[in-house]
Amino acid sequence: MKIQIGNNQKNFKLNKRRIRNTTKTMLQQLDCRDKEVSISFVDDQTIQRLNLHYLNKNKPTNVLSFSLQEGEFNNINPGILGDIVISVDTAQRDAAAGGLSVEQEIDFLIIHGLLHLLGYNHENTTKAETAKMQKKEKYLFGLLVYPEKTERHV
Repeated sequence: MKIQIGNNQKNFKLNKRRIRNTTKTMLQQLDCRDKEVSISFVDDQTIQRLNLHYLNKNKPTNVLSFSLQEGEFNNINPGILGDIVISVDTAQRDAAAGGLSVEQEIDFLIIHGLLHLLGYNHENTTKAETAKMQKKEKYLFGLLVYPEKTERHV
């Protein structure tokens, strides 16, 4: 399992060891021990540019996922799940609004991003698919030893 972490923001001091441990735990839980993922932490300005370029949405968002397991060339390197990009600025706001620490919010966004890389979806899909993703998020987030906080994301 290979986890690459890039910190391209200066607004919040990241604990890369914690992020690596969370990601490793989630990859194990998702039966992806042999997979590779990269996680980049950026500011709102950067994620807004990415959101506009790739999704035609001109606003910041909390997380973007770029799966290498989907599409025409998904079999080129099946060991690489893809890339997750997290806006720390948005994570800080969302954490404050939801009564979480920034670290807990980042953990949740890692889970959310990993599930997207594995094909889970909550946008432009059925209520059943959305509920399936939310149930999996709640379960995984609960494994991180703060189950009282899982209701915020359901």
